[in-house]
Amino acid sequence: MTTTFPDVTISTERLVLRPFEEEDVTALAEMMNDENITAWTSAPYPYTQADAHAWATRDSHAERAEGRGIVLAVTEFLTQRLVGIVHLRNTNWRTRATEVGYVTAPWARGEGYASESVLAVAQWLFREQGFERLELRTAADNTASQQVAQKIGCISEGVLRNAWTVRTQTADGGWTDTRTDLIVWSLLPEDLDEGDGFDGYDGYESYDTYGGHGAHPGRTVPGQRSDANGRPVGADRK
Repeated sequence: MTTTFPDVTISTERLVLRPFEEEDVTALAEMMNDENITAWTSAPYPYTQADAHAWATRDSHAERAEGRGIVLAVTEFLTQRLVGIVHLRNTNWRTRATEVGYVTAPWARGEGYASESVLAVAQWLFREQGFERLELRTAADNTASQQVAQKIGCISEGVLRNAWTVRTQTADGGWTDTRTDLIVWSLLPEDLDEGDGFDGYDGYESYDTYGGHGAHPGRTVPGQRSDANGRPVGADRK
């Protein structure tokens, strides 16, 4: 039984999703220091060049190589700018189920890039990899992430009470942790077959030269749930 995803590049009309490269380090560090990403994810703040370098050159690739999932840098087709990250994680190879997380650079928001990239990954996951379930988890107040889930056809399954920690900014410019509920969403192959927003996102090709959402390097114990940053417990919410 296959227990790792293949190296791939996935293309849409506007985007190219590919493995991270060392050339992405500067743009990754800049993106991850955005206040919205700090608020909704567990990425370190400030997010340093060293954090970005470790993630882009080593830790994001380990996700695939060790069978936990796959991390794809989302870039604009025309400009090659880093748009964001899509990260499949907590993959269960027996049940053919995995969880998706995503972040979007501040400059790229409002363009539909998050839904376009997640839809493209979902199509590849279901139609080419034989998976049966894609799960998302969004913080209760993260309406932007919830809109992405709704736009791609996900079904809300319920609430995990007090299951995640988000950050809120303090008066002195620092950050403090706050407990929050998580909304669980799912997408199944038949949801895509019934939807009408899926056409146009069927380009993919193998990526032979080498191996998020996540976006920050961290340590993961095999078999343990981890967030998009490789840290145990939950998942990124943006």
